[in-house]
Amino acid sequence: MLTLASKLKRDDGLKGSRSAATASDSTRRVSVRDKLLVKDEGYYQGGKFQFETEVPDAYNMVPPKVKCLTRIWHPNITETGDICLSLLREHSIDGTGWAPTRTLKDVVWGLNSLFTDLLNFDDPLNIEAAEHHLRDKEDFRNKVEDYIKRYAR
Repeated sequence: MLTLASKLKRDDGLKGSRSAATASDSTRRVSVRDKLLVKDEGYYQGGKFQFETEVPDAYNMVPPKVKCLTRIWHPNITETGDICLSLLREHSIDGTGWAPTRTLKDVVWGLNSLFTDLLNFDDPLNIEAAEHHLRDKEDFRNKVEDYIKRYAR
């Protein structure tokens, strides 16, 4: 499903190297790029979606910043790569946002859920895609397949 697991293990070792940074390096971030491979489930099956994760120095007190680098037609991901995933929210009134007990593995599983679970239309980021799905599921599927063929192979 994912190829990010080995990089997550390496990131654990980066925490020690960050402590050697000078005060002027306080904005330095660890950046991880990898692909989420969607197997044989749902609308996005067969797609390869690349994400970039920036882990700030204040991690684990603040969430990492995640961006989808692959153009996609999705109700919770904009075509420019912004992602709506509750666990990436620093402040959340429903209790599902970021907490210091969360890990990068939780982020990976959250990203995976965007591709395998029923799409969330209560709070879509890409309203046009959400409305498209509600209006015409078959045409929505065709547009997703077109995006996968163009951008996610």
